[in-house]
Amino acid sequence: MKNLLLYIVLLSSMFVFSQNEQLAQNYFDRGEFDKAIVIYEGLLKTQPNNYLYFQKQIACYQQLKDYPKAEELIKFRIDKFRQTSLYVELGYNYQLQKDTDKANKNYQKALDVIKENPNNVYGIASAFEQKVLLEQALKAYELGVAGNPNLNFDYQIALLQGQLGNLELMIEKLLDYSYRNQPNQALVQNQLARFMMEDTQETFNGNLRKALLIRTQKTQDIFWNQFLSWFFVQQKEYGKAFIQEKAIFKRNPENLFNIISLARLAVQEGENDTAKEILDFILLNTQDMELQMEAHYQLVSMDIDKATVKDYPVIQEKLSGLLKQYGVSPYSLHLQILKAHFDAFNLKQFEAAKTTLTQSLDLPLNNYQKAEVKMELADVLLLDEKFNQAIIYYAQIEDDLKNDEIGHEASFKMAKASYFKGDFDWAQQQFKVLKASSSQLIANDALELFLLISDHTVQDSTQVALKKFAKADFLLYQNKTNEALSGFQSLLSEQKGKSIEDETLLKIGQILEQKKDYTGALKTYQEIIEKHAEGVYVDEALFFSAEIYRKYLLDVEKAKALYEKVIFSHQDSIYYVDARNNYRKLRGDNNL
Repeated sequence: MKNLLLYIVLLSSMFVFSQNEQLAQNYFDRGEFDKAIVIYEGLLKTQPNNYLYFQKQIACYQQLKDYPKAEELIKFRIDKFRQTSLYVELGYNYQLQKDTDKANKNYQKALDVIKENPNNVYGIASAFEQKVLLEQALKAYELGVAGNPNLNFDYQIALLQGQLGNLELMIEKLLDYSYRNQPNQALVQNQLARFMMEDTQETFNGNLRKALLIRTQKTQDIFWNQFLSWFFVQQKEYGKAFIQEKAIFKRNPENLFNIISLARLAVQEGENDTAKEILDFILLNTQDMELQMEAHYQLVSMDIDKATVKDYPVIQEKLSGLLKQYGVSPYSLHLQILKAHFDAFNLKQFEAAKTTLTQSLDLPLNNYQKAEVKMELADVLLLDEKFNQAIIYYAQIEDDLKNDEIGHEASFKMAKASYFKGDFDWAQQQFKVLKASSSQLIANDALELFLLISDHTVQDSTQVALKKFAKADFLLYQNKTNEALSGFQSLLSEQKGKSIEDETLLKIGQILEQKKDYTGALKTYQEIIEKHAEGVYVDEALFFSAEIYRKYLLDVEKAKALYEKVIFSHQDSIYYVDARNNYRKLRGDNNL
């Protein structure tokens, strides 16, 4: 019983102590330093060695401009604990009072301690960095290395040089560090990527490129080819990255992993010529059947994307030939799914597609492979207007892979099937949940459809316009482009000036662009820009217009002007990063 009472007392004390600490932090965060200081002094009486409480106590006195009291406490702690890093704190206390001489004297005392024992560099350099005393922190690290050459602070020194604006020196230091500490290469690349993203004038990127090229040419070390390939991938210059990967492959022909990853990136970014070159290289240089099938899959997928009806027989024959060559097994699953997709979405041969997929489900597949097949089967059933059957398969995937991104994708498609079907209330509930999806793409699409249903249900309780929009949207899903265009155009003429106008214009613009009617698409996007400047689709209209001028009309100046509007007026747009990168390329920033 005594032990139990003692345990309860101890727990109660810990709870009260924790509450006091939280209360002090809350006062500190709210700027009520006079109240925070009383609690921190009480906490320090209980735990006099707690350095965090001491720091908070000093910070409170400094915020209250009671510098003499802060000085007294710092000096007392230096004498009592021999904590030499507190010379930095004492110097900073004088700096706050604009007493530069006393501040510098104490900073020098801290640096002298490193001269006496280089191991003191850790605490003192860290104290300087916490106070953003960058020059002093740099000096501290340099003294540490001078006193003990076995110490290495290249990484810390490089970052300090970067903070001081010495970016070229930072690049040199980071590259040297990464070469000597190759397991930490990813750490260095993460830091460089941060500076690359923030580099509005491309000065940093140009300097980094130059430094990497010089190292690649001077040393002929494969490490620098790998680093340069990484750099080009960050810049989305996949052709140049491929040159480096080929140089790496010549010296290490056993590994094609990076090259196949590069091909996937090129495909995702629509760099089809580069992707084809890479995939053809893979087919010429591997006997690995899985890699061969992956390369064929990507090549045929690109053929399908750009195919016209007259190309369909050749693609159909190619897919059948590949499945005959590699056989129907779990290893060729992606080719089976691709064939089913082509049969359904391009040839409108629904039964052939369903047969292929149901046969695939009979193979010994893992849960993720089953989900892939069921997802495609549900897509085909939806295409064939078998809404309820499609929803059943989506629900099975959602149930099997609840917390996985594939499960979230199935949930989204299930909600979208209900939207196509006209069951807006249920679809809206699902979109509301999916707005918080971990997948940014799903979250954005869910939010867009949630707002579409919400806005046009409130303004039109009969949902007449919304039903017509969803019907035209479903025709677009079915690849019935002309019927979808007619549906949206009819809706636009009926709802001219109404709230659904900008969404409808965006759909029409996208269809016209798909049909290569670039003049019509630009005219439609311009209508959004002019009439709906405060709407949620103006950034898309600007970006899509810029892409047309850049890719198809080859009008650099007009493309740049439109990208600029996205960059300067729509920083929260999901197209911001692509707009900035494309603008830089057009401006010639990537040239040495």
